[in-house]
Amino acid sequence: MRHVAGLAVGGPLDPTLPLTLNFHPDRLADGVPILRRMAEDGVYLSQFATGTSNGGLTAHPGGDRWHWESRIFGAAYDAAPARVRPVYGALNHRLRAVGAAPRFGSAHFRLVPEVLARSTFCYPDSSAEPTAFGVAARCDLVARASAGDLPALDPALDGYVEAHVHGQVALARDVAALVLDPSHRGTPVAEAAVALGCPVEWHPGFRLSLEVLEANAGFRGPAAVALGRRLAEHGTLDPRMIGDAARSGAHDAQELKWLWHCLVRFGTPGQP
Repeated sequence: MRHVAGLAVGGPLDPTLPLTLNFHPDRLADGVPILRRMAEDGVYLSQFATGTSNGGLTAHPGGDRWHWESRIFGAAYDAAPARVRPVYGALNHRLRAVGAAPRFGSAHFRLVPEVLARSTFCYPDSSAEPTAFGVAARCDLVARASAGDLPALDPALDGYVEAHVHGQVALARDVAALVLDPSHRGTPVAEAAVALGCPVEWHPGFRLSLEVLEANAGFRGPAAVALGRRLAEHGTLDPRMIGDAARSGAHDAQELKWLWHCLVRFGTPGQP
């Protein structure tokens, strides 16, 4: 926190802006449904501890994420146990119903406002070697992200202010609500969510027609479109279908990620 605070500029963050942790609620961690794993642990853990990710799997000593964290946090976590490393989310400055960074999952935890005080921020994403950082007391990153001054970034997928929560994220203490996609109503995901002990809410939902997917085939390429055709039901894709495919192990993980990006980019409710 002290290291990043020394790099931060700007005025204080708006304390009413929600901090969200997006993730796929229907994936497995060590062969266990991830919500069940969370209920057993009582905490939200980083990919260093879970070995799962909706981005890149480089959270190990010497991996890309290890080096990013070493640079961003002034080597503070270089020798730290996996369970004490920060967890990643984003500042929902656009107040999106689907969370601040849906590229990482259809569900999100909305954290209580008190968590902002022990969070650090960067823009763009830590994988892009950012040089702009913030803490709650000093942060100009919302203005940077809102200005769209990095044209290579897609607002729907990449236009978020990344957040790092330092200290444990306890579900009972730090989570205001778990917000799920309606495609998971009546599924094991909805049943498992009850055991977390936090309020459960539902956002409007991700849906994408095959017609729109095919019209935007250049976005993630023909492999994603072909997979979408195989997975769609009644000409439509939603998060539950992609999650079922991911757990089956019968499909290429990269192609599933590309298809998810298409669903977020072209099927997201509300503003981009």
